[in-house]
Amino acid sequence: LQSSSCGPGFAEGNTSSEEQAMVQIAGNSYLASPNLPDFHGCSPGWSSAFYGAECFDSEVHSYLKNLGKQKSSESQNIDAKKVELEQLLMMETKNYRKTIKFYQKLLQKERRIKGPETKSMLPRLKGQLQEMKSKVQFLELVKKYVQAKQWGVESYVLPTVIHNGKTDTVDMAPMDESSLLLYYNTEKHQCNNQNGVRVLQAGTPLGLMAYLYSRNAFLEGYVQQFLYTFRYFCTQEEFLRFLLDRISSTLSSASLDPSTSLTKICNRSFYILQAWIEDCYSVDFATNTDLLGTLKEFISSKVASLNGYGERLLSLLEDASARKSSSTDQCSSVDKCEEESEEGRKTLHSLCKKLSEDASRKNFYWKLSKGMGPIAQYQRERLHTGSAVLPKPCCSSFTEETSVSFARADEVGPFLLIECSAQQLCWQLTLLQQEVFHKCHPVHFLNSRALGVKDKCAAVPKAVSADTVSLKVCNLFLSKCIQDQYLLQLLKNADSISTWVAAEIVTCHTTKRQVSLLSKFLLIAKCCYEQRNFATAMQILAGLENLIVRQLPAWKILPAKVAEIMEELKAVEVFLKSDSLCLMEGDRFKTLPTIPSAHVLAMHVQQLETGGFTMTNGAHKWTKLRNIAKVVSQVHAFQENPYTYAPDFKLQSYLRQRITRFKDADISALAADNCANFHQIPAEKHSRKIQDTLRRMKATFQ
Repeated sequence: LQSSSCGPGFAEGNTSSEEQAMVQIAGNSYLASPNLPDFHGCSPGWSSAFYGAECFDSEVHSYLKNLGKQKSSESQNIDAKKVELEQLLMMETKNYRKTIKFYQKLLQKERRIKGPETKSMLPRLKGQLQEMKSKVQFLELVKKYVQAKQWGVESYVLPTVIHNGKTDTVDMAPMDESSLLLYYNTEKHQCNNQNGVRVLQAGTPLGLMAYLYSRNAFLEGYVQQFLYTFRYFCTQEEFLRFLLDRISSTLSSASLDPSTSLTKICNRSFYILQAWIEDCYSVDFATNTDLLGTLKEFISSKVASLNGYGERLLSLLEDASARKSSSTDQCSSVDKCEEESEEGRKTLHSLCKKLSEDASRKNFYWKLSKGMGPIAQYQRERLHTGSAVLPKPCCSSFTEETSVSFARADEVGPFLLIECSAQQLCWQLTLLQQEVFHKCHPVHFLNSRALGVKDKCAAVPKAVSADTVSLKVCNLFLSKCIQDQYLLQLLKNADSISTWVAAEIVTCHTTKRQVSLLSKFLLIAKCCYEQRNFATAMQILAGLENLIVRQLPAWKILPAKVAEIMEELKAVEVFLKSDSLCLMEGDRFKTLPTIPSAHVLAMHVQQLETGGFTMTNGAHKWTKLRNIAKVVSQVHAFQENPYTYAPDFKLQSYLRQRITRFKDADISALAADNCANFHQIPAEKHSRKIQDTLRRMKATFQ
């Protein structure tokens, strides 16, 4: 299992600095005062929200239990286990990097010199790399488990958590756990040897925030699920104030003894705060300057003077702000894209993708007969197995294969779409789609009804901009909760591509050229869904299903094999709409790049949001919120595995210009100016009809 903040995706150029940091952590961090705890990557990651308590299986438990047994007794100090775990992780990561480099050199040598020795060595080395990668990921998971076990309190202490942050606005009447949280009994979790018989069912906003301090909150996936969904019952300001009040009331009096409740509450507060910043900075702090200012002022005035961890928090905020700015400015020019792509291809994560080059030649078995009705259950199972095809990574650029100048896309027109292969266009459209998809966050897909997102084609009204959308009564977030509207940009981009597809087809001046373009777009869409780029595939399908496009005469002379792709695309659409987690089936999504359809995912979340969020006693249904968090967590899961195709920036520039030109086009008006869009009566037949009419008229006068 690979979480969003772990995994072997380290940059090659920073090897020495990372190793030094790991050595420093292993040697010094766990000997420090509990007032400066080891918060190294606190975000639990998408896997915690998706798997919940099942994220850490029995193998993780037994490995941690046996860790360091040869040096001490069974009750060995957890700090010593942390040091040994860090050393093992550093060693395995270093070996993995070296083996990756050796594999790449051997692969390049094999391409230059077709020798039998290197050819026989590559498969063996590839198998070793997969084993080493699995071990690094497992050690990262154990590290997450160790972090998750820290600083929690028992459930009966949760009312104390609330009282420790008491202010004038908080009701000081005595309260117990039952007035804050509701549980239901279930069987013991298979993978959790803790007290797993009680499962959280509902809670008051104060109770749900207090449960973050529960001993099993991280292990159950509650913390990550809370960070995704808390906006339904409290604002960002209320949540931040809750954390800061706990830090204020416990920071000065926290004992050096890590077993005291005050120390646990203080450290868990810092832990949750850092996890929030790491995971949700772009959707909460970057869009709310007042919230960010409040946090910075608190850290500077109250934390930095008492605890060196304040400096680390400020540094974390600066780094998050820099990442947000760089992602906003990403690919602003072709030159900048080339530099960033060159650096990206050096990362270990990208290099790892090259190991699966041979798997990219598999076929995507979604063959359906024409006119087939609803997909049967056996067919759905077949779709699940077929949806796991690995894309061919790092293919060579084809810039030199196209001699056409891209300086002015209007002069080139649609000819380049016909000249380039469907696979070439698929790769570049996928990279363009990936660029906008990787800027989105799971929270962006929540409360989409309030943004005007609807089913079918009414997802994003063209005449309404993101700034003018009014939040109506369907707003599920609290009224003072600030919501980032990036989803509208994502859907507007999808609508622009669909309009571009339709416009390119209806502006062709001959039926023959329309057939060529129809065939090309169908083949591109097929290639996209085979590579698990479902976003672009569905965008092309929407363009082809435009009412004007569907009535074109060119469909009648389209080759039968190509026309069948349309039925496949419709089957893919039914498959995507059938289940909110259909793309998360099995384990292949962890290694295969995937881009989901943003609109389909938003509709799935809207379906989960249907119905009340509160019980009759006013408690918020945590079971409902947990299901929503599980569905949106797949956004981060898919973002972990990027496509590593070699970008062709000139072709991408051409595609951008064509899409921009037609994004707001009126398809009906464009089609009216083109005779090829209408059914033509042959001239001879038309002349014969006129002659017959005249003959009949002449006979009536004789």
